[in-house]
Amino acid sequence: MAFYVQKYGGTSVGSTERIKNVARRVARFYNQGHQIIVVVSAMSGETNRLITLAHEVQESPDPRELDVMVSTGEQVSIALLAMALKALNVKAKSYTGSQVKILTDSAFTKARILDIESNHIRADLDNGYVVIVAGFQGIDEKGNITTLGRGGSDTTGVALAAALKADECQIYTDVDGIYTTDPRVVPEARRLASITFEEMLEMASLGSKVLQIRSVEFAGKYKVKLRVLSSFEEEGEGTLITFEEDGNMEQPVISGIAFNRDEAKITVLGVPDHPGVAYQILGPVADVNIDVDMIIQNVSHDDLTDFSFTVHRNDFKKTMNIIREKIQPHIGARDVIGGDRIAKVSVVGVGMRSHAGIASEMFRVLAEEGINIQMIATSEIKVSVVVDEKYMELAVRVLHKAFNLEQAL
Repeated sequence: MAFYVQKYGGTSVGSTERIKNVARRVARFYNQGHQIIVVVSAMSGETNRLITLAHEVQESPDPRELDVMVSTGEQVSIALLAMALKALNVKAKSYTGSQVKILTDSAFTKARILDIESNHIRADLDNGYVVIVAGFQGIDEKGNITTLGRGGSDTTGVALAAALKADECQIYTDVDGIYTTDPRVVPEARRLASITFEEMLEMASLGSKVLQIRSVEFAGKYKVKLRVLSSFEEEGEGTLITFEEDGNMEQPVISGIAFNRDEAKITVLGVPDHPGVAYQILGPVADVNIDVDMIIQNVSHDDLTDFSFTVHRNDFKKTMNIIREKIQPHIGARDVIGGDRIAKVSVVGVGMRSHAGIASEMFRVLAEEGINIQMIATSEIKVSVVVDEKYMELAVRVLHKAFNLEQAL
């Protein structure tokens, strides 16, 4: 007998028929003698519908009230799944995040989990119940309903698996695992049998939308075995996300090609080259909770330099306004230019630690295709470049082929 936490996303519970399919899958595990906690998202499209309603009433919805509202989507899903399981003669109980109690901080719409009270869940499991928990939500110390941000149901599942020491956290979604890249861009992309937490963190941060990055961070921190599976296929091993030391096989040099279209680049021209200028530029940007990704400062000429950085495309206009209105006059920069038609392409693999020449090979392949590199960033297990958006898919395809990722291991 094993103990699993299974998480099902919005597409997996997108209709009553799909909820019944989830119930049948859970019932099979239950009838095999396994203990199961099921975490579910709202039905697909429901959270967007609720947010749209909120904006129709208030231009900038109050964060506390918005959390109260959008958390109702998961409440519908957990009740329907509990009913579907009971119709199959499976003992089941549903809980909201506040009933569990999943304690969070008070950062409405993007709260972080602080603690989980697990005693009554353990009691239900010991008494033969399937426990169904609403993903994406919790409660703060003052009793306010909070939500964890988009994709937060993944984090709920991993946090429960960590708190109750589950054997495995299984994330059921509309894909059957983690691929070497997006099969919609490269049809020859293949599913990986396993990937390390480090690689998955890089893939998630670089644009892979299969898992929320916070859930991967949580799983890595608490050593929760994480497996991605398809909720629409009856069989399949999916992809196991684990640690390097867990496997004895030769690690491939490159595991995948990640990409992100949601990038924008800003360049501040003629910046005085003196200590503290980077903080003077980026400090006000950070103060309004805009995340900066890649950063480049050019070589100084005549005590002036150019400073470039990237942000999410949705933050481009806001960031440009901050730079032009507040920062440029303050530091005396010559000009501010930018564009939101760029993309980031990255090669990722823990094998890069022991293999030289990956970056140069990447640059050679792109050069042969006439793709200009605007920015470069590296870490121990990745190389990222910024290119014109129109070349993104070509870059992904040629790099995928150059690193032989279509070949089975």
